[in-house]
Amino acid sequence: MTIDYITRPIVQIDGLSKEFVTGESSFLALDDISVTIHPGEMVAIMGPSGSGKSTLMTMIGLLDQPTRGTYLLDGKDVSSLGRAEQAHVRNEKLGFVFQNFNLLPRLSAQKNVELPLVYGRVDARERARRAQDALEAVGLGSKLNSLPNTLSGGQKQRVAIARSLVHNPALLLADEPTGALDTRTGGEIMNIFRQLNREQGRTIIVVTHDPEIGRQMDRVIGLRDGRLAENILHDYYGVEAQDYKALKVAA
Repeated sequence: MTIDYITRPIVQIDGLSKEFVTGESSFLALDDISVTIHPGEMVAIMGPSGSGKSTLMTMIGLLDQPTRGTYLLDGKDVSSLGRAEQAHVRNEKLGFVFQNFNLLPRLSAQKNVELPLVYGRVDARERARRAQDALEAVGLGSKLNSLPNTLSGGQKQRVAIARSLVHNPALLLADEPTGALDTRTGGEIMNIFRQLNREQGRTIIVVTHDPEIGRQMDRVIGLRDGRLAENILHDYYGVEAQDYKALKVAA
């Protein structure tokens, strides 16, 4: 996909830091991070354990507030929103896919997918229609009434993807989305993400340890010790940047 960098960034982060304080000690999980992500990009956040990947995803996903710095989401400064405001913007602008699916076990696939629309106060008939369309789009049109415990791992993740997209978010965030899946099923899930990016222009950010997933992205944002690390592919994963087609490793 060709990215138009003239358009307004979907994510614009400047000087973002996150400090955790426990008693008399403190820990800087993110240190002066500046990142710009444009509509239609597929971006991986990569780095070793403890590098700050999950913390950065938490900041982008409005699940916590930064200690310092600014964050513009789709042009709006969301750096210091209160919890209620965060929840509103999150439900309107963001879709989430997690490693362990986070499906409610007593709800059918359709009812799980409807949840963001329930929070958005969409009427029942419209919720059902949009949830069914979303499940059909990920190949689960025949599983509308299935409970999560009757689905395979790959099917559960497809339900999670449908749920993340049912309210048409500006940005899709996926945290280790293939981590609980075997290699073949993980490949199928990544194919869905690529299809969503190519055919619908979805902006997708994936947190991953897997350099093979990084290879499929437009760009890799490398982190080490809470700071941007441009050489993360070589230094940590042992992969040369030129082995990644047109991949750029930068913020």
